[in-house]
Amino acid sequence: MNNTAGTTSDANRWFHRARQLQNEQLRQLAQLGALANQISALVHMLQCERGASNIWLCTEGRLYAAECRASCALVDEQLMVFRTALEPTQGCASSALCWRIASAVWYLEQLPHLRDAVGRRTIVAEEATSQFSRIIRHLLNIVPQLNDSIDDPQIAGSMVALYSFMQGKELVGQERALGASGFARGHFSDELRQRLVDRIDGQQPCFDSFIALATEAQRALFLEQCQASLEIEQLRRIACTRQPAADRGETALRWFCAQTQRLEQMRGLEEHLIDGLLNAADRLLSGEEPPMPPAGWSEEDEGDGVARRLDKQLLPLVRQQAFELQQLSGQLASLKDALEERKLIEKAKSVLMAHQGMPEEQAWQTLRKMAMDKNQRMVEIARALLTVKALWQVTPKE
Repeated sequence: MNNTAGTTSDANRWFHRARQLQNEQLRQLAQLGALANQISALVHMLQCERGASNIWLCTEGRLYAAECRASCALVDEQLMVFRTALEPTQGCASSALCWRIASAVWYLEQLPHLRDAVGRRTIVAEEATSQFSRIIRHLLNIVPQLNDSIDDPQIAGSMVALYSFMQGKELVGQERALGASGFARGHFSDELRQRLVDRIDGQQPCFDSFIALATEAQRALFLEQCQASLEIEQLRRIACTRQPAADRGETALRWFCAQTQRLEQMRGLEEHLIDGLLNAADRLLSGEEPPMPPAGWSEEDEGDGVARRLDKQLLPLVRQQAFELQQLSGQLASLKDALEERKLIEKAKSVLMAHQGMPEEQAWQTLRKMAMDKNQRMVEIARALLTVKALWQVTPKE
């Protein structure tokens, strides 16, 4: 005789236990999500201090003295909030998370020495940028570890989307700092130019990963608010293809302000992503207790059993993606052809200006429109134009 009553009782007990563990994970996520929010805010302030320090150093203290002091004060204020947010984390942190927090805190403790060197101008801008970026990198390394105990596929995917976006934003911040150095000095060395190109090209893989996991509303906000502006694109072309004019830092300030506006918009989306993550966890926590399955329950009765199994199989892939993204900033390949491609685009633009009588901006827009119309990269259009320029008739944009 089958003891179906006993079997059902055992199943109910395990279902209740599963629900309890899920709720514990979600409550932990609420605490860890608050920590992610404070990391995001602290990183944003450090990015501001890094950029202001670069202009201060590269102009030999002529510009951004007040901005350096203001950014230092904002970082210190946010640092206190971050340390407070760490305390509740101790009760739910894994050993791996504790190691990453310890590493980040250790590097943060070196910040006063870095500031002293910046203030006395005993450090070059490149080294200051490297040290600020190291602190930020160790803070960002905490974020993927927050995802370690989350079994819900939607929540795990949202965490990876957030981390991907934060990595891309940090590369934008590094681009701002490197560009500020070159424009403030009125000169881009080949090494500085290559580092700038690497940061520009490295942003897209991060944002592609974010877009793949983001909601439709989040993607729309990103495309509407977080793209590089026309002014940034124009200044990028100067930085990557020729030397800027010596204007006592005027172009450096234009660059810094344009990039800062973009970073502020990205910070707004970052806050939106964190709010969405915490709201999703709250909805799961406040949801009704699911009914226990009947005695004859089987996987076929569960509903979309295949989808559930696929979701579970995707979790290791999602976490692996987070790990790979974490290594991205330190593993960006040296893109040997990037600078040459930008030079080709500039040459093609010069052809349009010389043979079609276009102003510089119209020539750029013409190349861009042709690339979009043909669904090709601008460098491919530029290369084709240079190959057949004697035969190709270009119709300028009215």
